[in-house]
Amino acid sequence: MARYEYRCRSCGATFEQTRPMAEANSPTTCPAGHTDTVKLFSAISVGGRAGGPAPAAGGGCCGGACCS
Repeated sequence: MARYEYRCRSCGATFEQTRPMAEANSPTTCPAGHTDTVKLFSAISVGGRAGGPAPAAGGGCCGGACCS
């Protein structure tokens, strides 16, 4: 099951609905009972922190200590 966001063209309401992915594009009804709805594009955000480049790691088979 996935959560999708829809907007009603009749009343302008935005609402979410949990449904199987196979039904993502199937018609749905808004909470006010209107059937003229459209699925919205939802961008997801993945947590984490932004920062500089990853720390440099040693190379080679032993972390760079034996390679010159």
